Amino acid sequence: MLETIKLVNDSIGQHRERMIDVTDFIWKNPETGYREWKTSKFLHAQFVELGYEPVLMGDIPGFYADLDTGRPGPTLAILGELDSVICVGHPEADPDTGAIHACGHHTQCAYLVGVAAAFRKAHDMQTETQGRSLQDLICGKIRFIAVPAEELIELEFRGSLLEQGIIKYFGGKVEFMHRGVFDDVDAAIMVHSGIFLEDGKILSTSRGWNGCVAKSITYTGKAAHAAGGPHKAINALYAATQGMNAINAIRETFVAENNTFVHPIITEGGIAVNVIPETVRMETFVRGSTPNAIVSENKKVNRALAGAALSLGAQVRVTDFPGYMPLNHDSGMIELSQEIATAMFGEDMSVVKEIVGGGSSDMGDLSCVMPVIQPLGGGGIGIGHGEDFYIADKDIACVDSARYIAGLSVALLENGGTRLYEIKEKFTPVFASHQEYFDFVEAMRTQRELVMYDGETAAVVW
Repeated sequence: MLETIKLVNDSIGQHRERMIDVTDFIWKNPETGYREWKTSKFLHAQFVELGYEPVLMGDIPGFYADLDTGRPGPTLAILGELDSVICVGHPEADPDTGAIHACGHHTQCAYLVGVAAAFRKAHDMQTETQGRSLQDLICGKIRFIAVPAEELIELEFRGSLLEQGIIKYFGGKVEFMHRGVFDDVDAAIMVHSGIFLEDGKILSTSRGWNGCVAKSITYTGKAAHAAGGPHKAINALYAATQGMNAINAIRETFVAENNTFVHPIITEGGIAVNVIPETVRMETFVRGSTPNAIVSENKKVNRALAGAALSLGAQVRVTDFPGYMPLNHDSGMIELSQEIATAMFGEDMSVVKEIVGGGSSDMGDLSCVMPVIQPLGGGGIGIGHGEDFYIADKDIACVDSARYIAGLSVALLENGGTRLYEIKEKFTPVFASHQEYFDFVEAMRTQRELVMYDGETAAVVW
């Protein structure tokens, strides 16, 4: 183990400057989901320079590149996310778009390149200890995946891509899965690096994260002059406000173990101060810890939205989009991850927390069909997605994440891939196949009027 760790450290260390350059470039050029063309082009050039043959997705950003050892074995996916969030108050946010990597994804791109460089066996970049390279230790195939659109934002824009037939799913990993990128992948790993971790930890792994359904809500009323004839109007903004109040009123009915979160925003609230709003648009997620919990609690939210519309005589149309499935870190992956982290960083530098995180990621969708792990990596300061977020230590966020990913990859793929095969054999998927997963997800995709009127009476549908 010690010899392998030294080889990993030496190999990754040779590419430190490249990783720092990558993270600096992407920090200065933030792009939100499915808009990451500059980021994708930059990383694609990095992989080509390293001797890879990346496969571009064509009509959306992102690509994958394979390292084939030529020896029989499993396929391991290593992922890095391309997209930023929007935080207009951040001092370094793009002045035109408000985009900023206050999520730390730029550091993921850095470790993706660093690990790809360390494993690439070429005469001008080969790293050797006692005549061996990292690639000599492993079998099978590593698939490096630069994936777009993890942050589930700008639903209207993604909806337009859906209408054009460019995408079918809002999350980049799910879209890549739909396009077959994960068809022959046995397991997937990544680090959500660059997060502020308490007590100076380098890695922190929870048992899982929430999943979610994404909702687009439109209340429709009737416009009229706000002072000259409000009695002739149906105020869509009041209906929407009532909808949010109704959601707040049902929060105590959410089952505790479902870990439910609902947090609506209004994206369009009226066009003029002297006109009663006729159309109001909202977006929200309904998050939960299991697929069935999301479905059941979402019904309550729809009922609240419908009741608010009915109280004012407004219409409400709700479009539910497949969001992300709950993330369940594989227990075998967690065990191996702790072994590697302890060997690399020491006993107290990595922790496993027996909690389910409130946030959501499309890594959860992969966890429904294959073993995955995605620890949080350190190096950041401030609040994630906030205006005070920065990477304070690029060596922890980029280099240590790369060391961990490389070490975990070797452990999974050495000795004929024995450890990965053992983990996969014990793994119990949420869905028996990719098709069964997609069938469930598609059942969540709905669009309907929640209230239908018939004269003076009304029938509520949810």
